[in-house]
Amino acid sequence: MGELREPLRELTACGLPEALEVMGERWSFMILRASFNGLHHFEEFLSELGIARNILSNRLARLVEHGILDRAPCADDRRRIEYRLTEKGFDLLPAMLALRQWGQKYGHEVVENPVLVDEQDRLPIGPVSILAHDGRILGPADLWLVKPENVGLRTDGTRATAADGLRHGDYAEDPRVRAAE
Repeated sequence: MGELREPLRELTACGLPEALEVMGERWSFMILRASFNGLHHFEEFLSELGIARNILSNRLARLVEHGILDRAPCADDRRRIEYRLTEKGFDLLPAMLALRQWGQKYGHEVVENPVLVDEQDRLPIGPVSILAHDGRILGPADLWLVKPENVGLRTDGTRATAADGLRHGDYAEDPRVRAAE
């Protein structure tokens, strides 16, 4: 990945240790998956996940503390508590899908049932990919580490500027489509 390496001993120089500190164990991911599936109440998590009460209580408190879930009384019964995903929690969806796809690819006889599909055409979603700022799909050989002051500096000395990037509903360019035209 270039001439530079990440400072592997410096835990603050990378977001991965921070993410693992919050989400780095099985039950946090299972609670998050349940939240994406519409569960909101302690008792629902408890019965659906088969998790011990104390572990569930601890993990929910941690997810709330880190701003991944909001904890609030239910509108119809103020004695009940609801846990809802925050924007920060929803931002974990691509990571969850990437881990799910990895587990399906390398797990022992993992059969996807139900199948996660695109709502528009009801076909299975594609693999989670690393995208360049302009939508190109990148592989490991396309990734490079540079110092912050060298972002956009090409090997010929010219400087690139980032496009606006893709937004929800945009299409990443597929070279197979261009080749078919």
